[in-house]
Amino acid sequence: MSFALITGASKGIGKAMAYELAAQKKNVLLVARSEDLLKEISEDLSKKYSIEVYYFAIDLAKKDAAINIKEWCFNNLYVVDILVNNAGYGLSGSFEKYIYNTYEAMMQVNMNAPLQLIQAFLPSLKENNQSYILNIASTAAYQSVPGLHVYAGTKSFILSISRSLSYEYRNTNISVTCVSPGATESDFAITANVTGEKAIKMAEKVNMQPNTVAKFAIKAMYDKKTEAIPGFLNRLTTFFVWLIPKKVSEKMAANIYDL
Repeated sequence: MSFALITGASKGIGKAMAYELAAQKKNVLLVARSEDLLKEISEDLSKKYSIEVYYFAIDLAKKDAAINIKEWCFNNLYVVDILVNNAGYGLSGSFEKYIYNTYEAMMQVNMNAPLQLIQAFLPSLKENNQSYILNIASTAAYQSVPGLHVYAGTKSFILSISRSLSYEYRNTNISVTCVSPGATESDFAITANVTGEKAIKMAEKVNMQPNTVAKFAIKAMYDKKTEAIPGFLNRLTTFFVWLIPKKVSEKMAANIYDL
């Protein structure tokens, strides 16, 4: 029996992807910090879709989290053929607003944990007939974002490493896909301490729903796409960011975050 392992599965896009895969009769392993939410979601998925659902509550900011997750799967004989690195969060404001340890925790969750999980599960992913790695980045990965500086950097890393791995494993049983959502209805703004009125109002106008992003992401994964951006407006925006001078796009981003 094989499973899809999803990090950040208690809320937002991660939760929506769990429901999308469950609706397709895929067994799922849910990973996030909140045990109460994971328990609630697991019971609901099992009841609605008659699939196997298990959960593991852990903070990915802990440097040994990936090893603990791998051991949990190994000890319980959970075979993972889909690895979804979805967990992540942002921090907004001027660079001096946060101390290094705060940034380090975010970098651990956004960059290091996905890389550690890929390495930890790679041997078992190779043993399946077909395996998938789905990494969730952000449209912020396509430019420098004053006001979301370190967050944007972490997502650029995820996008870059995903493309590299997609190429390296192109002739194997492992498909690597990176999906970069734009503004999505979630707790991102609260967690990131986004207080600027411009940023909040803009997000409200263009927010996509998590279930829409989830459907797009799962389809892109199964279609074995290397890179995909949900939403026409998001794709258009990233194209113009590529087209216009970097200083112009950076100034536009800085204005949004009142810098």
